[in-house]
Amino acid sequence: MKISKESVHDKQGYRLHILPSKKYKTVSIVAKLKAPLQREGITERALLPHVLQKATSSHPNVRALQSALENLYGTGFSSDGTKKGENHVLSFRMEVVNEAYLNDHEPILEKAMQIFSDVLFDPKVEQGGFDETIVNREKQTLEQKIKSIKDDRMSYANMRLIDHMCDNEPYALHVHGYLEDFEKINAKSLYEYYKAMINRDLLDLYIIGDVDEAEIEKLADKYFSRSASANNDAHQESLASEKREINEVIEREDVNQGKLHIGYRTNIKFGDDDYFALQVFNGIFGGFPSSKLFMNVREKHSLAYYAASRFESHKGLLLVFSGVDPKDYEQAKSIIIEQMEAMKSGDFTSDQVSESSEQVVNQLQETMDHANGLIEVLYHQTLSGVSIPAKEIIENVRKVKKEDVVKVANKIELDTIYFLTSQKGGEE
Repeated sequence: MKISKESVHDKQGYRLHILPSKKYKTVSIVAKLKAPLQREGITERALLPHVLQKATSSHPNVRALQSALENLYGTGFSSDGTKKGENHVLSFRMEVVNEAYLNDHEPILEKAMQIFSDVLFDPKVEQGGFDETIVNREKQTLEQKIKSIKDDRMSYANMRLIDHMCDNEPYALHVHGYLEDFEKINAKSLYEYYKAMINRDLLDLYIIGDVDEAEIEKLADKYFSRSASANNDAHQESLASEKREINEVIEREDVNQGKLHIGYRTNIKFGDDDYFALQVFNGIFGGFPSSKLFMNVREKHSLAYYAASRFESHKGLLLVFSGVDPKDYEQAKSIIIEQMEAMKSGDFTSDQVSESSEQVVNQLQETMDHANGLIEVLYHQTLSGVSIPAKEIIENVRKVKKEDVVKVANKIELDTIYFLTSQKGGEE
């Protein structure tokens, strides 16, 4: 699989990643702002992307900013916040048509980069704070989002599993923020947090598309350079609690379908030698429709509406999700744990290893076929300090043998069993 070569440049106050590629008819620009996960300021940080993309000094309201983007042939802009291990990453994304495909060759890339820069570095400010109307509206939206998490029982159960499993670890913090913080956040206090953040966070800027590297470097320096003191990497390494007894938690709500979520520690992170085998392990265990969890918990025993697993690359967690009838809790729990024991004892075939490897490769290729997906793969590498060409990643996945998967399975430790059940369901 051919993929464009990334060039990385340490700049004044940011790190520039350029990926020239003739594959795309658009140019994708992604800015990643990283800081350690901390309770203090986490709600402000969750709110900021939504406030910043609503108005700038040059485009002082939502309509003006939206109109400016639409005038650049419908340039798209979005943002979000996520956890990557013990770090809180804000992502800002822009997709702009490549001016080479336009008849008049209008220099829209520079105009788009200027708007992007304004969103990050020159927001609308009045009387020493952000626009109060925008802040209040975005506070209401985020407040509603936080309150609605409980309505999505699967997301809620996952959040509660992490709350218990990673208690006293930064990873347990909620990147969407906390309701109790809203009262103290106003337009001025949020602006004060922003000023500290924008000069402190580590900024990685990715630009991918059919572009001239020298021209892009010049434009990036013009619009994204910060003070030399910025861009210190305050990377927070993943922390884990001392090994402890298995934690079993049952919580009761008015639900019909129970949510049985189980957390394991993999003791493997992105960049580790065993990481490729972990990907293949997860495919066999619960990552694909042919997995042990799906075939045994759902198909064979009809105990779950769904059963699957995924892993967190930078924290070293493996999470199992299943929806079960409250009365089937004990049996479903036992069968899930049995599947892990089967993996540890090598109760699977070499053909299953090959099949899982190919499914992982297909998934990776599909991800890297899209500019934003490729950027996410490359950012994983940036976070972990490793650099592996796409071809080598795929070769390493295909090299995984049965004994490698068994080795990985035996590193994995059960940590927490969480069951969200009905008022009378589950273990009494």
